[in-house]
Amino acid sequence: MSQIIKVDVAVIGAGSAGLPARRMAAKLGAKTLLIDPGPYGTTCARVGCMPSKLLIAAAEAAHAARHGEVFGVHAQPRVDGVAVMKRVRAERDRFAGFVIQDVEAMPAEILRRTTAKFIGPNTLALGDGTTVEAGAIVIATGSSSWLPPPLRGLDERLMYNDDVFDLEDLPKRLAVVGCGVIGIELGQAMHRLGVDTHFFAVDDIIGAGTDPAVKARVREAFEGSLNMKLECQRLSAEEVEGGVKVRWVDAEGVAGEAVFDKLLAATGRRPNVAGLDLDKAGLELDRGVPVFDPETMRCGESRVFLAGDVTGTLPLLHEASDEGRIAGWNAARVAKGEPVQRYARRAPMGVVFTDPNIGSAGRAFASLKPGTFEIGEVDFRRQGRARVMAQGEGLVRIYGEVGTGKLLGAEMFGPRVENMAHLLAWAIQQGLTVTDALRMPFYHPVLEEGLRTALRDLSEKLGIHANEIAPR
Repeated sequence: MSQIIKVDVAVIGAGSAGLPARRMAAKLGAKTLLIDPGPYGTTCARVGCMPSKLLIAAAEAAHAARHGEVFGVHAQPRVDGVAVMKRVRAERDRFAGFVIQDVEAMPAEILRRTTAKFIGPNTLALGDGTTVEAGAIVIATGSSSWLPPPLRGLDERLMYNDDVFDLEDLPKRLAVVGCGVIGIELGQAMHRLGVDTHFFAVDDIIGAGTDPAVKARVREAFEGSLNMKLECQRLSAEEVEGGVKVRWVDAEGVAGEAVFDKLLAATGRRPNVAGLDLDKAGLELDRGVPVFDPETMRCGESRVFLAGDVTGTLPLLHEASDEGRIAGWNAARVAKGEPVQRYARRAPMGVVFTDPNIGSAGRAFASLKPGTFEIGEVDFRRQGRARVMAQGEGLVRIYGEVGTGKLLGAEMFGPRVENMAHLLAWAIQQGLTVTDALRMPFYHPVLEEGLRTALRDLSEKLGIHANEIAPR
């Protein structure tokens, strides 16, 4: 007979959403159980945010050394692939190690190193034979790489982003399939580290974004500096002696093929819901994922909550952490028979860590209704500090509401956009108008002066002519 455990809140998944979910539930006095078979360390620390930035940092160092001639500085770097990857692995292990230590230090009554599946709306069967009856359950199982059918069948030559950071040396030739955030970040880094890198995609997506003017500038820049074949009519791969052969038919109908050492599949991620037996939980599903309220993280009127990448919405660490906190707090309340609380979500923000950066803040261009907004923009080819740095590639577009002048959102491409995205996201979350934003201080000469240029342009188009100096 299996052991039966009764807890207030059971959390499935010990990642960037599951860990804060358990902590928040425990803060309300809930008896909690964390269930995860491992490996531990969170996606961000092990195979995502942090190791990718380590690789990008090495690539930026090589690129800067190689392209100093514009300043009269001449150098030719020698990239030691073994040393590059040794540092990536060492620092990756350090970041992940902090999380692993915390998780593995949890006592057995809090952490179960096994799998879980639903056998009832509030009941789980664990892989170790234990049955868990919970007052509420948080699903925080994350996501996994997805491979389209034409690439299936590859073995040793196939890599996902998870595998890149375990390389002991850089490959000589690399095919990157998919030019979204993961593909373009890692691919550009490999290219700058001297890897002969070729990009393939069946769509026209580079990084992220919906503004057609910004997307066009991004495409122009990256197609000019990288070997890219977008909007391929056909694309397939097979392992051959000495490598992986990629065959394609490009947008113009011209066929081609080439052999690479490795193929990096950056073709998207899917929520980890297989094996949970969600049909036993009695939840409404949308493409296999429970339907949930983003302000409570609750699935309908059930005692089940969702958090993190498993939602299939915003696969970002800060969003996962917020969702975990909301889900854990509300799960504990439901377990005690109390109503859930609604939480205002932070202003959306995104950064693609390419060079130049791609970024966004607030509402996306595609979500705005024509005629309800105006656009202010700045071209970084004419921005003073950008020209000083010889980094003048970029375009920032800021959206403001007609009638109120309220800032709605922005999509950006340019140098150090990661910083500007924060400023605009803060302004948008505070409900600032274009006049409010123009009355904020701008130092000279900094890249952020470009935002003021775009804000002035937006103010003119909205017909707002207030003095930028605030009256007392």
